[in-house]
Amino acid sequence: MKVLVADKLAKEGVEKLKGAGLSVDVITGQTEEQLVGIIAAYDAMIVRSETKVTPAIINAAANLKIIARAGVGVDNVNLEAATKKGIVVVNSPEGNTIAAAELSFAMMMSMARNIPQAVASLKGGKWERGKFMGSELYNKVLGVVGLGKIGSRVASYAQALGMRVVAYDPFVNEDYAKKLGVDVKDLDSVLSLSDYITFHIPKTKETLKLINKDKFSIMKDGVRIINCARGGIIDEADLAEALKSGKVKAAAIDVFEKEPATGNPLVELENVIATPHLGASTLEAQVNVAVDVVDQIIDVFKGESARAAVNIPSMRPDVLAPVKPYLRLAEKLGKFAAQILDGAIEEVEISYLGELSELNVSPLTVSVLKGLLESALAEAVNLVNAGVIAKERGIKIKEIKSLEAEDFSNLIMVKASSKDKSRLVAGCVQGSFGERLVRIDDFRTDVVPSGYMIITSHTDKPGIIGSMGTLLGDNKVNIASMDVGRQSVGGKAVMVLNIDNTVPDELLKKMEKLSGITEARLVKI
Repeated sequence: MKVLVADKLAKEGVEKLKGAGLSVDVITGQTEEQLVGIIAAYDAMIVRSETKVTPAIINAAANLKIIARAGVGVDNVNLEAATKKGIVVVNSPEGNTIAAAELSFAMMMSMARNIPQAVASLKGGKWERGKFMGSELYNKVLGVVGLGKIGSRVASYAQALGMRVVAYDPFVNEDYAKKLGVDVKDLDSVLSLSDYITFHIPKTKETLKLINKDKFSIMKDGVRIINCARGGIIDEADLAEALKSGKVKAAAIDVFEKEPATGNPLVELENVIATPHLGASTLEAQVNVAVDVVDQIIDVFKGESARAAVNIPSMRPDVLAPVKPYLRLAEKLGKFAAQILDGAIEEVEISYLGELSELNVSPLTVSVLKGLLESALAEAVNLVNAGVIAKERGIKIKEIKSLEAEDFSNLIMVKASSKDKSRLVAGCVQGSFGERLVRIDDFRTDVVPSGYMIITSHTDKPGIIGSMGTLLGDNKVNIASMDVGRQSVGGKAVMVLNIDNTVPDELLKKMEKLSGITEARLVKI
């Protein structure tokens, strides 16, 4: 496996890759055109914030399996293109938490006491004590926009200095906020109440230029702004006007809409402290993020899950662990349903019954879709792009949860529908017995879903099993196990045969000519 390190990476990360037996090329400062020319040779790519991983690069990446961003933000990686191609994108969401939080707080303190301006004045040969009158943080209100790991750490620093903290975060509930000693409010309330406002949110379609002249107008006169998160979440032109008018007394900015930010008008303003994107620039953070993403690359190459994949729904370790025993079963049920259904799949209904209904089942739904799609499509389908491919093909996906699970403690039921027909399969995980296929359509079964299987629909009458066994024996096909499901004596029934090897279509047609058998299919799991 070959890894391309496209931006500067701590040597500890590079050494760990080599120690795992991977081939590593460190080639930095490449243009898009240059990367397009070389990327096909690599299985993994590591970037920081400098390299932009564009659709052109991704489309040229014939063998790329994982893109690792050594840091938090992934706005320099085209997630849509990577996801569509089935490439896992990972980041290091916690590796630079302390570094970013400490810089944000250092910026706030520097701004409160005019430290950079005072230093520049003194170095310029002046002694201007009166010019740099500061302001205490004690008893001031700090507004935190984004109460994640970094934002909550900044809040704790502020509380230690006697500040009151109010916060806006639509994904944080009041109980969690109370544990942090923080008042959670809507965005406008936070902006209007705060003496200092610090931002710790990603740049998305929703947050792009979130703070503009309208938002500045509801802030206190003389408010101070800190942004060490992402350039673009504050409208820079509107911020410049607010700084010039005095509405905003000062700003401390580490990130910009366009970087490098040399020549940016904000940098020239005397009441702006500006740094060149130093949020993660500590020795400790550089090592942390490098080792973190390298570990994830190694895990992916081992066939394990990445801990911090940003384009696989809910694949965090805490979400994945409870459902991990069912992942393989979910994929097998998807494969099985796709192979017994005629016509293009238009709708999939996935029911999670029993103990599974109380878990986050999104990884299981993705696994079902992977199984459904990969049997029918020539393109590569994996846990990254299964949902995207299903959506592109207009497949409707429905999830149902219920504590009732018939006679089982857990049950996954997959109903796949085409234009004219629906087929249903259900399975469970039974302790030491493992995965079991327990239902096909309206028939109860008890089958190990593995290898090659022949599934027949037939009339329940004497001689069916014998005629099937004879036909398979004559054609040198060994039966490993057999199960028959029926609703009533003499009624309709299904038979599932686990066999040791595949069978040709001609043999399946011969089975359908046997008396009482209406359908015979081969399923490969």
